[in-house]
Amino acid sequence: MGLPALEFSDCYLDSPQFRERLKSHEAELDKTNKFIKELIKDGKALILALKSLSTAKRKFADSLNDFKFQCIGDAETDDEMCIAKSLQEFATVLQNLEDERTRMIENANDVLILPLERFRKEQISAAKEAKKKYDKETEKYCGVLEKHLSLSAKKKEAHLHEADNQVDNVRQHFYEVSLEYVFKVQEVQERKMFEFVEPLLAFLQGLFTYYHHGYELAKDFNHFKTDLTISIQNTRNRFESTRSEVESLMRKMKENPHEHKSISQHTMEGYLFVLEKRSFVSTWVKYYCTYHREPKRVTMVLFDPKSGGKMGEEESFILKSCIRRKTDSIEKRFCFDVEATDRPGVITMQALSEEDRRLWMEAMDGREPVYNLNKDSQAEGMAQLDVIGFNVMKKFIYAVETRGIDEQGLYRIAGVNSKVQKLLSLAMDPKTCADVELDSPEWEIKTITSAIKHYLRVLPAPLMTYQYQRSFIKAAKMDNPEARVTEIHALVHRLPEKNRQMLELLVKHLANVASHHHQNLMTIANLGVVFGPTLLRPQEETVAAIMDIKFQNIVVEILIEHHERIFRDIPNSAGGPNNMQSNQSRRRSTENKAPSCSERPLTLFHTPTHSQKGEKRNSVADVQNSTNCNSSSSSSSSGGSHSQTPRHSLTSNDGEPDGRQTRPSSLLNPKSRGSIPTSATTPSPTSPRSPSWPMFSAPSSPHPVSSASSDSSPVSVSGRKAIALYACKAEHESELSFIAGTVFMNVHASREPGWLEGTLDGRTGLIPENYVEFLQ
Repeated sequence: MGLPALEFSDCYLDSPQFRERLKSHEAELDKTNKFIKELIKDGKALILALKSLSTAKRKFADSLNDFKFQCIGDAETDDEMCIAKSLQEFATVLQNLEDERTRMIENANDVLILPLERFRKEQISAAKEAKKKYDKETEKYCGVLEKHLSLSAKKKEAHLHEADNQVDNVRQHFYEVSLEYVFKVQEVQERKMFEFVEPLLAFLQGLFTYYHHGYELAKDFNHFKTDLTISIQNTRNRFESTRSEVESLMRKMKENPHEHKSISQHTMEGYLFVLEKRSFVSTWVKYYCTYHREPKRVTMVLFDPKSGGKMGEEESFILKSCIRRKTDSIEKRFCFDVEATDRPGVITMQALSEEDRRLWMEAMDGREPVYNLNKDSQAEGMAQLDVIGFNVMKKFIYAVETRGIDEQGLYRIAGVNSKVQKLLSLAMDPKTCADVELDSPEWEIKTITSAIKHYLRVLPAPLMTYQYQRSFIKAAKMDNPEARVTEIHALVHRLPEKNRQMLELLVKHLANVASHHHQNLMTIANLGVVFGPTLLRPQEETVAAIMDIKFQNIVVEILIEHHERIFRDIPNSAGGPNNMQSNQSRRRSTENKAPSCSERPLTLFHTPTHSQKGEKRNSVADVQNSTNCNSSSSSSSSGGSHSQTPRHSLTSNDGEPDGRQTRPSSLLNPKSRGSIPTSATTPSPTSPRSPSWPMFSAPSSPHPVSSASSDSSPVSVSGRKAIALYACKAEHESELSFIAGTVFMNVHASREPGWLEGTLDGRTGLIPENYVEFLQ
């Protein structure tokens, strides 16, 4: 196991476990510092003492052989493993050269000693200075906090307010120093992977130049040297990408720390001061407390960061009640009393602030917690894996491959953001997409490539899905390269159909780009660095997730390198032809059934746009499905009532129509509810597992009710509960609007054929029968 990642959110909790993890990083830095110091000493002895060259070389080689790298995370990439074993390789070469000593060692000081001294002085020393500052601020903050908490509540309000502001300023400064120290420690741990090994590689290259007999050894070493150079460069590139992500996360934490606090496995945790009576004297003792809501267990650990982080024994009790202390009943502020079921008496606790006391009270008295709104639900992006998205991607890719596939830095060089946004908005709009001429000089290649990356970034979920993100990372961490390819091959074929199709389209294009790397300088590794974080972005932005970016890059590299096998062949786990036939027959058998909750996602739904909501209910509704901007539209009417008919002018890449369901006229127009739609006027439902399922969008209408069911008496469903399978927008005041997952009460048959009647939030209304599924 490597060093644990230090989360920025832990700086705000300042828990004992965080201090222990920080100590392990500090110990590793001290170990590295001592080793570099010893290595520099040995290098100078090697240069100055030619007569003892053999002894110095052996000692130097032994030092290299004994040192082991500790990487952040639970697994290492191939490049990191290559770098880690490089020291052992260097030691082997030095031992082989012992018998072929010469007296020519020049420039060794410039290529070996100075870079190591620079790293030690600029990086490790800077980390030590940051530690001193962090320890000083810790002591200062704890002292000010204790002094502040000992203030009497009877002081003047102005005095208390000023004291609160002073503590807030000291606390904020402590948090900033803590964040900067954690950032510096992890930065040095990452830097040593290349700034430490690179001088050693240069030193070895110098030795080969001056040793005649070493020429043959150099030829044998050349293959590993090449791999190591690539590994160092790849590690450096990943470090630059990772460092910018971590630095960005640190800035976000500084600007709005409350939004980025880590989600604890406990209901509540943090420091509390507990009133204890010792030798007939009452004293306040600082504990780190955790509270689990389910068993109502409170755990307290005696811990004081000022005393060097010594941890006392753990105490726990089962919570019985929690009561807020009145201000006039105790001199201290922010106090509350708790009672335990397994110990007598009342325990008085003091929180760190009024807000902290409120959080503890909410956690302990069982009131509903306040949940943050999902940021993704605040705005609905226009980027979707729909027909428009596929055609825009194909159009962009064609432009890149025909106009600028040999441009240097393709996909590396970013376009102007305003132009990228303008291109995407025009290309994604059915009204303007025909006017977009990508051959025009107005659209530079860097603008088009940036538009491709931006489209993939703003999808509601990453192209390779949150569901399989960890599975892809685990596959990249496998030791066996062939096992990695096999596992990723299988995972790709588990992706939803549209995701896999879009991924295949993109990866084949990237393979084409990589085949021109001599001209555009975009190797497979470089493309992995560009697209890894986009295709496999994590659901939660943490330091640990950022450290996995290097494995995201490896996944993309494997996809590009083995794209023909991955997308052409069915993985062995998927079964042979018999399995495929059974899957097809199973898919056909489900085409006439409404999808169940387990068969389709309940998080992605198609909602009508503002213009669609404004359409008149009784007018002719034209369904426009555009793959190209030249798609035509038509409408049909029957008798005195109008019905919607799907347009099949949109075709997928293989020419199959993109069938979309429409809401029957009897459901759209309340006046026509008396007539039941038949299969002759309404398209049959499409199975969600079928390739023609409309882009993970819920059907805009319930499935039609068969004539047999409409003629018979309503099924007895009185008083049952039902859950919504799809989202639905009411088009009449007697109907209910709802989203997928909504639970209805008292659901029973309605007089209107194809409709049920149920209650939602105290309001009774009509529900489409085939939009819901009854609960047991």
